[in-house]
Amino acid sequence: MTTAHTPRTTAALAARRQKTGAALQRVHDAIARLRREKAQVSVAAVARRADVSRTFLYDNPDARAAIASAMTKAGERRSGMLVEKDDEREATWRERALNAEDVLKAAHAEIRTQRTSIGELIGQIRDLEAEWTEAAIQRITTENTTLKQRVRQLTADNRHLDERLQAARSNLRFQDRRIADLEARLAEPGAGVGAEIGT
Repeated sequence: MTTAHTPRTTAALAARRQKTGAALQRVHDAIARLRREKAQVSVAAVARRADVSRTFLYDNPDARAAIASAMTKAGERRSGMLVEKDDEREATWRERALNAEDVLKAAHAEIRTQRTSIGELIGQIRDLEAEWTEAAIQRITTENTTLKQRVRQLTADNRHLDERLQAARSNLRFQDRRIADLEARLAEPGAGVGAEIGT
């Protein structure tokens, strides 16, 4: 019974080898195109261009080695681009954080001014209430209510700006960690390539 299946098994193995060889050739062609176009060489890009699965690229030693070699050659250029982009992002977040701090300081100053005005008006009401007409009292009360609403609005704005500032600072911390990680990967290019292939 085993002898009867041998020709069929041999044909299946030959077909599988042929299919694997064709896929591997497409992988090499895809890498060559990406390098000619000066595009980033990655597992995802090669899989898409070569019409193969990522599993094939990870499992096939020749495909994996070809991608690793291409990524090593392009690593210096790509790492430089990543650092440049991260520097731009960091500069943007730093500018946003500084702007948020300036607006926050202005909001605090405005709140203090409004609270001072409210205190002065309340003092005037208490000192002169007996001598003022009903219309004057109503006007001062209305102004006091308006100022309180303004303070509530400024307090809410201040809270919102404080949240934005905290978010900007958090983003800056993330960007600092990202830059440190990229610098470590640039110092050890082999470790960066292996980690990227394993993802």
